[in-house]
Amino acid sequence: MKVFWTKEFIKGVEPPDLSNDTEYSQRLQYLGDKQCSMRLSHVTLKDSHKYYFRFITDKDKWIGYPGVTLTVTDLQVESPERVTEGDSVRLTCKSSCTLTDRATFIWYRNSQPLTERRDRNNELLLQSVRREDAGRYSCAVHGHNHISPAVQLNVMYPPRNVSVLITGSGEIVSGDSVTLICSSDSNPPALNFSWFKENESSAVGSGQSFSALQSGRFYCQAHNQHGSQRSDAVTVTVKVHLGWHVWLGITVACLGFIIIIIIILFIMRKRRDAKAEELTVKQDNLYSNITGRDIHVSESADCDDALYATVTSSKPRRDRNAPDRRDTEEIQYATVQHHKNKQTKRSEENESQYGNIRIHQPESAVRRSNVQTEEYASVIYSRVR
Repeated sequence: MKVFWTKEFIKGVEPPDLSNDTEYSQRLQYLGDKQCSMRLSHVTLKDSHKYYFRFITDKDKWIGYPGVTLTVTDLQVESPERVTEGDSVRLTCKSSCTLTDRATFIWYRNSQPLTERRDRNNELLLQSVRREDAGRYSCAVHGHNHISPAVQLNVMYPPRNVSVLITGSGEIVSGDSVTLICSSDSNPPALNFSWFKENESSAVGSGQSFSALQSGRFYCQAHNQHGSQRSDAVTVTVKVHLGWHVWLGITVACLGFIIIIIIILFIMRKRRDAKAEELTVKQDNLYSNITGRDIHVSESADCDDALYATVTSSKPRRDRNAPDRRDTEEIQYATVQHHKNKQTKRSEENESQYGNIRIHQPESAVRRSNVQTEEYASVIYSRVR
């Protein structure tokens, strides 16, 4: 005698034993009771069939017609396709099976259980939904291993964390450009970007990237259908590039300035040498100016008073190693000016003033004139009227 379950029945064809089918062999168990019961575990939608009991003896064969129908229904999560940040969202775990009132549902997000959301009913309520609430949601009945297929919850929100990326250091040479790239976190992704220069109301560019040609502080503003946000400003510095003609002009100017300085120094040196030469000539020729002062002559004077001027020549210092350039006497000049006395009675008489001039000879001349020096006049008298 043989007893088994089968899911196919074709008249005139012996049906197969499910225990010999690889899809059922690990999940099927005969209970061995008088009811010929069978237990099928880990059922899936593919297990939805009509099953028959087959009984075979030595004398006859019997099949439990019309059989039993197994209907497998899956848990399903129902949720809105799109929600906006800040809205309230209700998710529902549905099943075509009739569940007991004590059934408890477990919710999962991204395959991780939301332990704080174990509800008696089959609904999950998210109040003031945030972008962090986005993910794949599934549900299960407590005490059962089966989990429903996951459903994506899409949370829409305006641009956040808008920033500007500079390709390079932010310093460029005049005539070049630097590229600025605007990035943001938004759902749906931002497609509209506007570029502004700080302290200016009108936009200077559009698009996710912008080429800056001038110095300044720039920022971008990202837009989507749920809102917009601007980034912090970044600084772009443009350095002036000096061409070869500019450098040539600077070089010529510097050379001209140096030449002018050299000319000025040369002129100053020539003037200094001229003054030094003039001073040397003056030292070689000394002039003594003697001015006769007004003489108050007494009325009782019986004879003419004589005014004597003694001029002594001081020899200029010379280098001991320098040779004597002159062996002759140095010529000294004396200028004598006479001023008449205001009070005199004998104006008819000649007034005589004498100038006593002593001439000092150079040392070389003195050495040669150890002989009679009286031959030369050492005193010169000048009569002044």
